[in-house]
Amino acid sequence: MELLANLDGYIVFVIKWIAVPVGIYAFVHAVRQRADAFTAAGKLTKNAWLGITGVGLLLLLITNGPISGGAMFWLAAMVAVLVYIVDVKPAVMEVQGGGPRW
Repeated sequence: MELLANLDGYIVFVIKWIAVPVGIYAFVHAVRQRADAFTAAGKLTKNAWLGITGVGLLLLLITNGPISGGAMFWLAAMVAVLVYIVDVKPAVMEVQGGGPRW
């Protein structure tokens, strides 16, 4: 019964630590791309996305996850990182001739 009493805490812990590698992936991907590909794809500049994904990763690391005093910051960081992955990354890859890579 102790496990069920703390189940929500375990779920939040797992969600928090699954989000961190997602943030790392988005930031590293942004670092490795050509700067001109971002503007050619009609997106913000590379430096802007490095800032967005970098701050997002930092917030994912330092906040206590989706249920805490910093929940809004965690959620905003997660949304920013996911926007990069689902919108910016495919557009940049297409401009560079790689097409969508999953």
